[in-house]
Amino acid sequence: MAAKKKKFDCVEMKNRIQAECMAEYLAQKDKYVSFLDFINARTAKSEWVRRVREKLGMESPLQ
Repeated sequence: MAAKKKKFDCVEMKNRIQAECMAEYLAQKDKYVSFLDFINARTAKSEWVRRVREKLGMESPLQ
């Protein structure tokens, strides 16, 4: 059976998103005490993250 050609590359997509996230942090790093503060601020805007935290019983952001 021949392998199906994928329409996208998951690793490439992950690397691109991580690079975009790092570029966003570097452009705004003076606003945050740490990278973790940046990630917490960014994820606080996500309804999906709020639902996951609630489901896992996490009342606060990562520390």
